Amino acid sequence: MTEHAMNLNEFLKENTQGMLRLFVYGTLKRGFWNYDRFCRGVLDIREAEVRGRLYEMHSGIPVLQVPDGDVLTHGTADDWGRVYGELLTFDDPESRLPAIDRLEAFHPGGSNLYRRVLVPVCIEHDMALPIWAYVAGESLENSSFKRLEVSIWNPEPR
Repeated sequence: MTEHAMNLNEFLKENTQGMLRLFVYGTLKRGFWNYDRFCRGVLDIREAEVRGRLYEMHSGIPVLQVPDGDVLTHGTADDWGRVYGELLTFDDPESRLPAIDRLEAFHPGGSNLYRRVLVPVCIEHDMALPIWAYVAGESLENSSFKRLEVSIWNPEPR
């Protein structure tokens, strides 16, 4: 398989090669309320994980925070754990990505609660691939969001 250089300044085409791979950890996962509307037609779903922390907004919606540095390097001890979610693969990135950007209120170059970034996502025996994920737009340590002690988001029944 040939690796292609990724241009992080280009918002629709990078890391797709005709495919969109997206790490989801909240309402876009199977069984949750945004899955049917935004993920119908998914080609593949795999259990996956990233290094990070989960927070929950007052509304109950999760927010993922990931380290700013290269999460594949081994450094000093810290409290970044594994966050579990799903890796979704779609074959229509040109239409799918703008729709999910709107859902996540992500506007390139604007002020956003979520940023869409490439992060190393581990699948199948810790194989790491650069995959799109929506993560916290700024530091959450001093926010009023509740830090979750668990590694997987599973909201209380409503």
